[in-house]
Amino acid sequence: MVKDPVCGMEIAKEKAAAHKEHEGKTYYFCSASCRDKFTASPQDYTQKEAGEDAHKGHGGCC
Repeated sequence: MVKDPVCGMEIAKEKAAAHKEHEGKTYYFCSASCRDKFTASPQDYTQKEAGEDAHKGHGGCC
């Protein structure tokens, strides 16, 4: 299981609706919409991994 970096949903890699490589790492997404949001601003979602809350005020994406 992996976590969609945009919405936080846990998904199986093989069932992911989309994926994208960024700076040598592959990210998996529950939907094309989450992938598109990530693609538009990957730094907003990769910073979350470093401990920052990228979803402050996030009302959902899917």
